[in-house]
Amino acid sequence: MKKNTLLYILASVICIGTMAGCADEKLSPNSVITADKRTPTPLDLWLDRYYVSTYNINFKYRYEDIESDMKYYTVPASYQMAIKMANLVKYSCLEAFDEVAGPDFTKANFPKLIYLTGNWEYKNNGTFILGTAEGGKKILLAGTNFIDKFIQSAEDINTYYLKTVYHEFTHILNQTKPYSADFKLVTGSGYVADKWSESPYANTNYCYEHGFISAYAQHSDVEDFAEMFSIYVTSSPKKWNAWLDIANAKGQKDNILTKLDYVRNYMRESWNIDIDKLRDVYLRREDDIVKGKVDLTNISL
Repeated sequence: MKKNTLLYILASVICIGTMAGCADEKLSPNSVITADKRTPTPLDLWLDRYYVSTYNINFKYRYEDIESDMKYYTVPASYQMAIKMANLVKYSCLEAFDEVAGPDFTKANFPKLIYLTGNWEYKNNGTFILGTAEGGKKILLAGTNFIDKFIQSAEDINTYYLKTVYHEFTHILNQTKPYSADFKLVTGSGYVADKWSESPYANTNYCYEHGFISAYAQHSDVEDFAEMFSIYVTSSPKKWNAWLDIANAKGQKDNILTKLDYVRNYMRESWNIDIDKLRDVYLRREDDIVKGKVDLTNISL
């Protein structure tokens, strides 16, 4: 199964507890982690109405180790933080696509499983995983328990959560309908795989000066395409133009705009989505969240 991963460079040291576990072949079938039959919580009932019934999406917030990558230590998402994440994704992602492309598009194409973990998946190279997309069917969203730290800043909720959803959804759309192979030729010699998080590739402004919209976009054309779409849609015109100015100083603005045209044409021709309209809708909804106009704790029916 193909997996695409979105990583982020560690900007600070976050202290987390260690977890120790052991395998027991006689584990009770009533384990609180693995049992499926339990009394529904208010969140379960809300999810059944607004995720399952509306979009046919299973939003898993209870810890299931098989849904995570076994290479990393992961912890469960807090119940209260899971409520906020469910509202955040619904308002800023699902309903944004509803508004632009129609509910039928969202229901037909959005992955049928969203799984939360409480912490990030930390790597040993100074990066951590924000989310993954697998096989066109599943998105893993990490770092749920840190949501209160980032929810009042547009830049933070983009960096750690919402851009991740748009990035991973792009992978799923690409797996259904491939983009033009010519896209990777625009800056084909600039892809550096896992070295993207190392110097000089991770240095400030290096990516813009070499025709990329982010350091991670230098990983591969697949990640470049997803970064182009997700960053364009979730960024204000002012911020986007500032990055283009940096690129223009090194003669790379046209390369970024050329790749953006590939993304724009792909989304329009393959999915009938106007990415400029989607950006307007997203920025309005994001502003609603940052200004507290949306109650992310509301799971009333």
